[in-house]
Amino acid sequence: MLLLDGKKLSEKRLSALKKEVEEHYEKTKTRPGLAVIRIGDNPASKVYVGKKVKACHDVGIHSVEVLFPESVSEEKVLTEVEKLNRDPAINGILIQLPIPKHLSEKVLMERMNPKKDVDGFHPLNRGKFLAGDDALIPCTPLGIMNLLKEYKIEIKGKSALVIGRSLIVGRPMSLLLDQAGATVTVAHSQTKNLEELCERADIIVVAIGKPHFLSSQKIKAGAVIIDVGINRLESGKLVGDVDFEKYKSIASAITPVPGGVGPMTICSLLENTWKSFLNTQ
Repeated sequence: MLLLDGKKLSEKRLSALKKEVEEHYEKTKTRPGLAVIRIGDNPASKVYVGKKVKACHDVGIHSVEVLFPESVSEEKVLTEVEKLNRDPAINGILIQLPIPKHLSEKVLMERMNPKKDVDGFHPLNRGKFLAGDDALIPCTPLGIMNLLKEYKIEIKGKSALVIGRSLIVGRPMSLLLDQAGATVTVAHSQTKNLEELCERADIIVVAIGKPHFLSSQKIKAGAVIIDVGINRLESGKLVGDVDFEKYKSIASAITPVPGGVGPMTICSLLENTWKSFLNTQ
């Protein structure tokens, strides 16, 4: 069984990115900048943003964290987004999800400058991505594709199953796999034959946010399993959407939790910020 080590690969890629950032700074005295907007006091969001800010610092990317209380008005957040859109020192803008229910994720994303949309959620970026044009791609699916490429996992001609159809992971993941030559099936809460789909799939990506959701299903011997989930149990232990212990001896390759997809998501965010920076020079 091959362990798809996202932590190791992200360290390798971020080390290369740091070198590029520093070489560019020596020539131009300019650095890429990332602004993260965090609304409310969600403990998980606080941890995620902290990791993103630290990663920026480690590779030499200027970072700004903008904090708003849970009760903030949509108008106030939009004003901040517009301000960051105009700020030449900021090349990437990220709104940390989830956001309070009284705010519209759609409205906030659409107001963002698509060239600074490092999460790839703006309608313009989604449209370009769908058309196969160069675009900023959502970080988690992009990180997964880089992980599969690093470990030379064959995608072309394979049967891929994506469990979960969110706009953040599931749908863009299915599109990337399709663009890479896989025959893709997307499963969700209305899917009736999940067991059958799992048994047929060469590659399974699970992204629904339920601890050990994939645990009783039979899978094809030698399948590749990508676990996107990060769930904290009452005991405090972090587990994925996949029962790692059950499938590690059946799969040919599998991601661990933690240390699999998570580090690659942050890596992709910084690489998208760098791409955005270069596109505006």
